[in-house]
Amino acid sequence: MIEARRLHILRAVADHRTVTAAAAALYLTPSAVSQQLTALEQETGHRLVERGARGVRLTPAGEILLGHTNAVLAQLERAEAELAAYSSGSAGTVTVASFATGIGLVVAPALARLARTAPGIRLRVQDAEGDASLPMVLDRQIDVAVAVEYRGAPDADDPRLAHVPLYAEPFDAVVPRDHRLADRTQVPLAELAKDPWIGPYPGNPCHDVVVMACEHAGFQPSLEHSSDDFRAVVALAAADAGVALVPRSALHGMDLAGVVVRPVDGVAPTRRVFAAVRRGAEAHPLIRPVLDALSESSTSA
Repeated sequence: MIEARRLHILRAVADHRTVTAAAAALYLTPSAVSQQLTALEQETGHRLVERGARGVRLTPAGEILLGHTNAVLAQLERAEAELAAYSSGSAGTVTVASFATGIGLVVAPALARLARTAPGIRLRVQDAEGDASLPMVLDRQIDVAVAVEYRGAPDADDPRLAHVPLYAEPFDAVVPRDHRLADRTQVPLAELAKDPWIGPYPGNPCHDVVVMACEHAGFQPSLEHSSDDFRAVVALAAADAGVALVPRSALHGMDLAGVVVRPVDGVAPTRRVFAAVRRGAEAHPLIRPVLDALSESSTSA
């Protein structure tokens, strides 16, 4: 008989690609993870993982079992959801991780909605970028991630996650007030090819949006200054340190006295925001109202 907790360990190893990283995500020791993998191999009668200089990879048998693992763990999430519904599940804590702008735009309004419509549900909010929050959902460190689509992110049909689209917003060009393009009504990205750029660090989903937009315009941006805080990005642009692309909602309430903000000429780079939970958990009586509140907040964002 295969133990479900060992399947969870197998998926963590597949996701993180090293025993050490999987152990850290699961709050276990590497030796405990290795022991559970060995036990799982004994249960199945197959070698499931291969260790190498670059980490751990699944064998063909491991890949077969991983496909079933995703289905089994999703079904267990559904079972928990139905049992919670049976016992009413009207009160409890749901942990939500979101990037900072998403907290202000949809998470905080959702928290206020839930206080009125489902007062028994308490939200615990964490600030985390999408590339960090999605693994946190899979590792059961949080219940809901509000994340941005990015290169390498799990697809909407990923068997491990259920996606709920929330909103999409364009990036606007931010240039110093005396910039040569400051009097344009729209800014062509190609004309910023030789400018110094200010933007998020690699790994931040918005970094991918900026780089891909510039690549589509025919150039690689020269990112001379980096910050994941868009207030810092705008402040640097105001100091004539370079140009930037910033999500429109992130500009709300900022001091824009030293910069000019203009729409991008043509197809604007866009970030698409969604909520994600472990597949099967979307019907949980504590999580479903949170997803509904996030969706309702996004329509008025």
